[in-house]
This record gives sequence, C-alpha cells and structure tokens, in this order.
Amino acid sequence: CLPDVPGWVVGDLGLASDAFRERIWAMGARPAIPPRRTDAPVACPDWVYANRHLVENLWARLKEWRAVATRYEKTARSFLGVLCLAATADWIKVTKL
Repeated sequence: CLPDVPGWVVGDLGLASDAFRERIWAMGARPAIPPRRTDAPVACPDWVYANRHLVENLWARLKEWRAVATRYEKTARSFLGVLCLAATADWIKVTKL
C-alpha cells in the first residue's frame, strides 16, 4: 500500500522465494534479494544490497528512543511525529561529528 512504486525492494535471505520476487516484479519494482545457497542464482546487484545495512543501522539507532521502540504513541500521526523527531536528532548527532 505504498503511494508510489519503489525502484527497488531490498530484503534478506528470509524473503528469498521465487513467488515473492515475482510479486515484486508484478508491481513494477526490482527485487534485490540474494538467493539461498540451494537456489538458482538470481540478479541481485551488490551495490543496492550493500546499502541495506545503512537502513538497518538507522532503525537500530532510532529504536534507542523508547517511544519508537515500543510504539508508545497511540495514533499513527503522533508516532510519525516522534519518528521524525528521533530521525532529526540522529541526523544532527551524526553530522556534528
């Protein structure tokens, strides 16, 4: 239910299935999911998949905020506000170095 079709859908080995890849292609995006050792090789560009850790690290830093980790806010609007506040504080902290 995204407002636009993403360019890439990046996932880890837990999402490595042909059916999931076909669904991603059907919605107009490109999957960047590495194959399991027992699967046939698939096109998974390293440069897209390598950036996955940046997103995971960001979420790990955002979850240091109690309100983000536990989804303390009751409404989606207030949770988005806390998420934006946490992301802004993280950005300030990172760029200050």
